[in-house]
Amino acid sequence: MTPLLPLALCAALGLACYAPATLAAAPKPATLAIVHAKVVTMDKSLHVHDDGTIIIDGGNIVAIGPAGLEKAYAAAQTIDAGGNIAMPGMINTHNHIAMMAFRGLGEYRSDDRLRKFFFPLESRMLSRHLINVASRQAAMELAVNGVTTVADMYYHEDEVAKAVRDVGIRGVLGETVMNFPVVDAPEPYGGFQYAIDFVKQFKGDPLITPAFAPHAPYSVSPQMLAKVQQAAEQYDVPVLMHVAEPPDEWERVKTKFPEAAHFDNELDYLDSTGILSPRLLAAHVLRADARDIALFKARDVGIAHNPKANTKGHGGLSPALEMMHAGLGVGLGTDGPLSGNQMDIVSVMGYAKRVANIRHPETTTYKPPELVAMATIGGARALKMDDRIGSLEVGKAADVILLDTHSLNMQPLYDVYAAIVYQANARDIYTTIVNGRVVARDGKVLTVDLDKQRQAWDQVTHEVAEFARTLNY
Repeated sequence: MTPLLPLALCAALGLACYAPATLAAAPKPATLAIVHAKVVTMDKSLHVHDDGTIIIDGGNIVAIGPAGLEKAYAAAQTIDAGGNIAMPGMINTHNHIAMMAFRGLGEYRSDDRLRKFFFPLESRMLSRHLINVASRQAAMELAVNGVTTVADMYYHEDEVAKAVRDVGIRGVLGETVMNFPVVDAPEPYGGFQYAIDFVKQFKGDPLITPAFAPHAPYSVSPQMLAKVQQAAEQYDVPVLMHVAEPPDEWERVKTKFPEAAHFDNELDYLDSTGILSPRLLAAHVLRADARDIALFKARDVGIAHNPKANTKGHGGLSPALEMMHAGLGVGLGTDGPLSGNQMDIVSVMGYAKRVANIRHPETTTYKPPELVAMATIGGARALKMDDRIGSLEVGKAADVILLDTHSLNMQPLYDVYAAIVYQANARDIYTTIVNGRVVARDGKVLTVDLDKQRQAWDQVTHEVAEFARTLNY
């Protein structure tokens, strides 16, 4: 038998030598492995890995599968989920997060709270500083509650963007455009140029998606709606707008803009401006019949369903179920902290079911997987971001939350979707990962100087409280 010799020497001597068995492939590098998790993927087949593994490298998911998968990777960090749920980060599809500074005020008023209390409060108290501090506070709350993406409409959205980015969650942020002066636009429609500048500043940011936010059909002319749509096409960004929210909206539109009277209904009028398009995320939509829903579907409009805020404000019951069954992308939102108060999406899922039962008392409404879908992949579809977020799949962004299944309220756990919808609460979420980075753990944000933020927050809320007393809140 020929002794083992180096292959090069064997060749030189004309001997037949044999290479040793191929060595096992070296482990692939990865930044984070999540092991022993009940992985709720929310992919098209609703695949659940009972003892699953998620491998993350940088900001993306590179592998997902059963226990043992992690052995093929050399992860810099490993999180043992201990049987707890790993699921996609939740998406809050409609908010005004800087209103956090005013949460809880005016709750005893029943006489036109918006115009007699909130508008004076905004007029006097809003500033760049308040919006930045309040947005950071809100983004922190979103993060610990498992919201990894928030869609927001307000003023000084560049300050909102800085705050959201500081915390490390995603933001689809729309600069408001409307027909009267506001804090960041002293001239009517001044927000349009502000929005263009904002879009240019943040386009391409890994966490921030800038957007245009025409306030509502009754506060933006058809000519400006057309300009907004053209600009959104030019810069390739979304459009966020309240649609069909106040009961008298269509009458207000026709009074404000006489050209609207040539149309039979509000959606035909809006369609004439071009604003109904795949770029549009329509918030609320409390009134839409079958014809309206068909038009939304034809234009591929996304829908933000805000059941808790709508019922608190006597707005009505949205046909969100019908829109979802028609194939529209429908996500869940909370609206601003003055309207919805709570910022989490966990509590909205079960509430959406209860509201739908009131609207459809004789028929079956949402099933638990559909509600979890609205909180995750449905919101991503509404925002046209489902190629990147909303489900746990290879190639998608690593936006993952871990939810404790050992808490008393999560026991027993017979069905994972039913437990998430009807048993879980926001306190059960103990880890939030966005773009592969752990941004919150055990109820605390890890990315912000908490002492500095607390001092700024205390100053802001003290000043707000002092002024609110003059409004008899």
